[in-house]
Amino acid sequence: MTPRDDAAPGQAQDSSTPLVDATGLRFRYGDRVVLAGVDLQVQRGEVVALLGPNGAGKSTLLQLLLGWLRPESGEVRLSGERVLSLSRREIARRVAFVPQDVRVDFAFTVRELVAMGRLPHLGRFRTEGHDDLEIVDNALAATEITAFAERSLLELSGGERQRAHIARALAQNTDLFLLDEPTASLDIEHQLGVLGLVNSLATGGKAAVVALHDLPLAVRFATRLVVLAGGDVVASGPPDQVVTAELLRRHFHIHARIRLDDEGRLEILPLGPAT
Repeated sequence: MTPRDDAAPGQAQDSSTPLVDATGLRFRYGDRVVLAGVDLQVQRGEVVALLGPNGAGKSTLLQLLLGWLRPESGEVRLSGERVLSLSRREIARRVAFVPQDVRVDFAFTVRELVAMGRLPHLGRFRTEGHDDLEIVDNALAATEITAFAERSLLELSGGERQRAHIARALAQNTDLFLLDEPTASLDIEHQLGVLGLVNSLATGGKAAVVALHDLPLAVRFATRLVVLAGGDVVASGPPDQVVTAELLRRHFHIHARIRLDDEGRLEILPLGPAT
């Protein structure tokens, strides 16, 4: 999967301003502290993989970045502006989100769902113009779902629906993408395709924050790993600086072989649970 070069550009922003600047984020559910003062900055060109055990706060952090949750303390800025000061439409023009749960209860066609990505850019009562339709077509092509664009979402497999939601996010044409376990329902071919597409978007000057459970995929495609555990960021940096046998044992409870492949890329080969 490769993005089309002729999609309309997103809003121009000062390249020196982080797309995400989150400082001191603290959040709890009842008495359980999920995040205890997390900082995260994301610059253009980055693919940041959020890693950590179940319950580490990856999905919660994404929802804080979107302004869907209000932190107990701390602040999130998107391109320099406080997320809690922005309207839903303004947020949707800056960041596209792909959720983990892509259940659909209505018989929209794939094309109709993808076209919903254009709504933040349309005025009231304005319908899609030629440029909007072209962006939708490009998003369908980039995710390789043009062939079933007119099919009902209710007829699709879970993996096909996931790709449709990724296409909708592409159609939003934002500079920042947040994805929560985007490869969970996909076969290996489309896992590689989706993360390759995300990597290509970052290479083109956009950025992505991706919550993942799959460590081997994370080290293959991410430019930076952020490991959450116990409410804190316990490691952050390029994969070859973050991934160690001790980190995998302590926070992921596995023994693994860490090596470079024939092209010099980091590989993780899980060997078994840590004892």
